[in-house]
Amino acid sequence: MSAGAARKSDDILHPLLLRIVHWINAFAVIVMILSGWRIYNASPLFGFEFPVGFTLGGWLAGALAWHFAAMWLLGLNLLAYILYGILTGHFRRRFLPLWPGPVLQDLKDAFAGRAVHAPGRYHGGQRAAYVFAILSIILAIVSGLAIWKPVQLQELTALMGGFEAARRVHFFAMGALVFFIVLHVGFAVGVKGVLKPMITGRPERAE
Repeated sequence: MSAGAARKSDDILHPLLLRIVHWINAFAVIVMILSGWRIYNASPLFGFEFPVGFTLGGWLAGALAWHFAAMWLLGLNLLAYILYGILTGHFRRRFLPLWPGPVLQDLKDAFAGRAVHAPGRYHGGQRAAYVFAILSIILAIVSGLAIWKPVQLQELTALMGGFEAARRVHFFAMGALVFFIVLHVGFAVGVKGVLKPMITGRPERAE
């Protein structure tokens, strides 16, 4: 490999496969949330409904079709990401160590507008946020399966505390993902050098 090619390879912050998985995940999660809101409106758990303009599917059957299609996409994509993270050492390099003290301090700095982003490295707050998002997605998928097939997967549904409890677990897993998305988008837009590398793979160049 030539020196120029080696420098070009070393310059990559986010490999192409990781970027593809990231954007597929973002699409699938958004589709699931918006279609899930329409499904929720058909049988609300709490004393409110989501505005129809912020839902997907048009009607219950349409929303279910979108929701299940996105579920398979999200599940397969998550599996690909987990395999990638384990086999390439991505999880070990980017998510560890994860200590409560640094995480809390980094979160305080982020909310105070003092977040510092080092290209190619996640601070404690980012590590905790990404682990939180992954666990929320897994919980949303597992609880969704318990709701979808409560008879065939009755052990799983029982583990969730029953059908209605599984619905609540699913709802709060969705809420956790919405919370993460708001913080994630705010950080990506508000902190220089975060968003563009996830599109191009390379760090932003100083002007």
